[in-house]
Amino acid sequence: MFCDKMEKSKSINNMGYTTQTKLVNNPMGDKVFQKENYQKENYQRENYQKENYQKVISQIENFENPQNLPINQILKGDSIEELKKIPDKSINLIFADPPYFMQTDGVLKRTDGSNFSGVEDKWDKFENYEEYDNFCESWLKECKRILTDDGTIWVIGSFQNIYRLGYIMQNLEFWILNDVIWSKPNAVPNFSGSRFQNSHETMIWCSKSKKSRFTFNYKTMKKLNNNKQDKSVWDIGICIGNERLKDENGKKIHSTQKPEKLLEKVILSSSKINDVVLDPFFGTGTTGAIAKRYGRNFIGIEREEKYIDFAKIRIENETLEINEFVTGELEIKPPKVEMKKLIEDNFLNVGDKVFNKKKEYIGTITEKGYVFDGEDELSIHKSSAKKLGKQNNNGWNYFYLDDGTLINELRDKWSEKQ
Repeated sequence: MFCDKMEKSKSINNMGYTTQTKLVNNPMGDKVFQKENYQKENYQRENYQKENYQKVISQIENFENPQNLPINQILKGDSIEELKKIPDKSINLIFADPPYFMQTDGVLKRTDGSNFSGVEDKWDKFENYEEYDNFCESWLKECKRILTDDGTIWVIGSFQNIYRLGYIMQNLEFWILNDVIWSKPNAVPNFSGSRFQNSHETMIWCSKSKKSRFTFNYKTMKKLNNNKQDKSVWDIGICIGNERLKDENGKKIHSTQKPEKLLEKVILSSSKINDVVLDPFFGTGTTGAIAKRYGRNFIGIEREEKYIDFAKIRIENETLEINEFVTGELEIKPPKVEMKKLIEDNFLNVGDKVFNKKKEYIGTITEKGYVFDGEDELSIHKSSAKKLGKQNNNGWNYFYLDDGTLINELRDKWSEKQ
């Protein structure tokens, strides 16, 4: 859990935030670290809540909006027409969940004979593929115009439309970064038994151009994936239970409401605190709720009043979480300093003994800032690689001093003195 609950709230700008640090889990379901189990290598996070709470709040309060964007608002109207009102190069991230043009006819039946409520909405109806393609090209052109040069867009679809969308996006010279499979362990069955169960959807993640210096929070996603490199297949259940918005009669508000965990991964992977996230098919506001939760701004576009009403309530009840995934601190690169410089500035001494995480003695620090293990005098990287039987290894996160201090911590201490 990230931090203990604090009785503190504060209104922030027009974001409508009620800031509240509270007990929260890793967004992907794992408890990443617990206060009672801090190890020395995480000493810089021991006072995380106290040191970072006000810093994050100040960052959000001081957000500048030079283009006067309608941030943290839901714009009622046609997606294409509302997109045309957004200034050029003003949006950092777009998540688009457009109509799929599913072309379902007749009544779907479950195996017990009861009716299944699929996608029967008018907004998913088009005359033909030509009309659908023209519609998609129009809103995608506007999305490209409003993206910053380093912005990215995620577009989600299924077998009915994703290939058409990808074709149009490449024609518009978006640059595909990944196609990500949303694998659904609890997908709706194929009731007729006439084909395979459709248990996934596809997301295309693109930068505005091949030259874009886009945001990808690699270390954040790795930590959320149990410290393993995250992959392009995401196992996330469909939206059910208390998360699924329903009316007073128990009927689904929106037929294709996306799960929060899906948007958590999208937003945490490809945006930063205070970035502006736009959703041109806002629905019941999952994108807005997750953006608010993780300190991002949102703009939603939606034409259905019913969806807007529920989205507003949902987002109003959302709270800002203060944790390392919000601040992006995992992505901060360590200060550049050589081992020899640490010796010169008295953060290390020649002859200091170094150990691995298991407290096994490895060798001593030499005048060059190398490690002598009794056989070879090697850099911390080559020495640690030798001990691990690897070709390469990051020695900063391998060696410890006699008092348990991770060598890497000395870089931060050195940087604080500069």
